[in-house]
Amino acid sequence: MVQVDLITGFLGAGKTTFLRRYAAYLAGQGERVCILENDFGAVNVDAMLVQDLLELGCEIETISGGCDCDTHQRRMRTKLISMAMRGFTRVLVEPSGIFDVDEFFDVLRDDPLDRWYQLGNVIAIVDALLPEQLSPQADYVLASECANAGLVLLSRSQLAKPGQCEAAVAHLKRALTACKCSRVFQPEEILAKDWAALTEADMARIARCGMRQASCEKLHFEEHEAFSSAYFLELGLPRARLERNIPGLFTDPACGRVLRVKGFVEENGQWVELNATADGLTASPLAQGQQVLIVIGEGLDKAAIEQKLRN
Repeated sequence: MVQVDLITGFLGAGKTTFLRRYAAYLAGQGERVCILENDFGAVNVDAMLVQDLLELGCEIETISGGCDCDTHQRRMRTKLISMAMRGFTRVLVEPSGIFDVDEFFDVLRDDPLDRWYQLGNVIAIVDALLPEQLSPQADYVLASECANAGLVLLSRSQLAKPGQCEAAVAHLKRALTACKCSRVFQPEEILAKDWAALTEADMARIARCGMRQASCEKLHFEEHEAFSSAYFLELGLPRARLERNIPGLFTDPACGRVLRVKGFVEENGQWVELNATADGLTASPLAQGQQVLIVIGEGLDKAAIEQKLRN
């Protein structure tokens, strides 16, 4: 049977960054890896960020676009069926940051997928710089994405000030308690380490972390109504202006509650990936991209966001 690993994490936590490291490690161990990217938006930005893994023999499949639960499950089921006979030994699923994890388990239990795939690891990425306050819906998503994890990896721990890692873990504990989750994380189930310093032993530990059975009290809301995205194609704005104006989206209430901004801009023939949360913006060179900027959050006002970007 093909082992399936699920990599979860709230918006902007760093799932794709970890995925690249993890997939490269598995490929180096002789695994034949396929990555299933599931993005909330109509443009699958994260899939573009893992294209370099093709050189290591990894393959990439995508599911894009917000849709209702039943449609989404059918799309995932269809993808997994088409992948089942292609000789992969490991499938890595990176869902969007507002993914209902129960959907994933439901799909894997279906016939014939339950005869072809087995669940291996659930790896949850939690930002060490996690905001102190999130909406009840966001806290529920955070908790539900971590509840079944065999291991929680704190991202950006090397940037955390004293006490911030502990505060992120405390926030996760509060979120789990709020949805009456039975899961209690032990210290050894949380890894807070600069990812650049992860050793072979660390990666081997992650690759065998497994998953845990846990239950949460379901918070009934429609993810695609509670969270929305604003797409900007061919904005035509220079990199310097975007880097100057994007941080202001997180503090301007007229824009809504912005949680993440991601996309690409071209400068002097070179593509640059932009990735921003309330804690900062990064810009990284990229081999290929697309003129798109995606803003994800709650109660977004697209017109106000565009005005802010263009100012």
